[in-house]
Amino acid sequence: MRWKFVANIIGILLIFLGLSMVVPLMVSFHYQDHAQKNFIQSIGITMIVGLILIIISKKKQGRDDYINKKEGMAAVALAWAVIGLFGALPFYLSPQFTNFTDAFFESVSGFTTTGSSVMINIESAGKSLLFWRCFIQWLGGMGIIVLSLAILPFLGVGGIQLYNAEVPSPIPDKLTPRLTDSAKILWVVYASLTIIEIIFLFGGGMTLFEAACHAFATLPTGGFSPKNASIAHYNNAYFDYVIVIFMLLAGINFSLHYQMLRGKTLAFWRDTECKFFLGLTFLFIILVTWNTYSSVYTSLNDAFRFASFQVVSIITTTGFATADYEKFPGLSQILLFICMFIGASAGSTGGGMKCARIIVCFKYCYRELFKIIHPHSISKIKFNNAVISDDILRSIMGFLVLYIALFILSSILLACMGIDMITAFGAVAACIGNIGPGFGTVGPTENFAHMPVMGKWLLAWCMLLGRLEIYTVIILFIPEFWKK
Repeated sequence: MRWKFVANIIGILLIFLGLSMVVPLMVSFHYQDHAQKNFIQSIGITMIVGLILIIISKKKQGRDDYINKKEGMAAVALAWAVIGLFGALPFYLSPQFTNFTDAFFESVSGFTTTGSSVMINIESAGKSLLFWRCFIQWLGGMGIIVLSLAILPFLGVGGIQLYNAEVPSPIPDKLTPRLTDSAKILWVVYASLTIIEIIFLFGGGMTLFEAACHAFATLPTGGFSPKNASIAHYNNAYFDYVIVIFMLLAGINFSLHYQMLRGKTLAFWRDTECKFFLGLTFLFIILVTWNTYSSVYTSLNDAFRFASFQVVSIITTTGFATADYEKFPGLSQILLFICMFIGASAGSTGGGMKCARIIVCFKYCYRELFKIIHPHSISKIKFNNAVISDDILRSIMGFLVLYIALFILSSILLACMGIDMITAFGAVAACIGNIGPGFGTVGPTENFAHMPVMGKWLLAWCMLLGRLEIYTVIILFIPEFWKK
């Protein structure tokens, strides 16, 4: 492990993080919310540490100076932890946060696009802090390292290892032969959809500030809102349906958006995962609409509107809320809990297990049943008409087992801290799936402020596990990883 390489990458990312803080600083100057000093101090500390890391890791580049797989995974895992620490500075320096644990929790929740919050009165905070809160979700949605690969070509040497660790996908999918071109394409699509959503929300009556904040939280499927009641604050059907549409778009593999832009109009309908994701989402919407009609809502239109928003918000792991789904009937709550685990598509900004893995798992189970009946048969598992190799199949099944095991272990640890069972399950499912609200005392109308200190650090760990899809983080604790 060449730690100078790892330190150099982290230093570069800290410089980028410091520069990104200039945006909320400008917002602070515009609204005169007296937070300029906090952001200037945060920028200074972050960039100084970044420069120190770059200077101490500077060395003459040689032919063998490329980032290997181990260094790439270590750099990504450590970079996300470090970015969470330094991204917490604007929160920690603000009067809304009294300790670093809460500031770190909010920062990690933002960067990992989880959307779980410890802020009790969100609207009392200054606009620049609220903007930073949503902006870090937007940065984390497509990935800070992916953005760096797009705009900092000198990271392109060995950059594929960073890209694979940052955007682990069950089915490899690179848009172009050149990594930097792929990263740029992803970010152009991502930024374009964000701008379009801002236009729609602003045109519907939101202020430009609120439209930008909600768009910065929708496309990364983050869920932070500058309003205490989230989207329910507006009680506006137009806003609900606009955000539902963009949450769905954010939950679809971004490479399909690029194919659509290139004229492949049937890209969505030819992709197995996309059809599964959209079909399952609409099925759950119909079931929750049926289940809440008459029992919760007297109008079928209201039942469909609120059911569609809650289902799409949870299955895409966005976490916005327009209703208290804990007041829904038991069937609806179970369906929403299932949505927390399924998640969105691979290659999207959503979290969860991802639909591609669920599909492959179902096909694997079917193949095993088929082989019981026909033990001498030879059958291959296909995905989008391509045969899934045994390596990818083992990786997918291993991921699903680890995901469930870590969910159970984390829930037990949280319960050991005095948290009730429903809240423990709900909080861990929400954090490891990067969703935001859970069940129990961390439901859609509550937050995570009451969690014990160790519980917040545990849940922040779960957020990082979910964002980097288990392997990139957990492999650092395997002794063989550090051996030559």
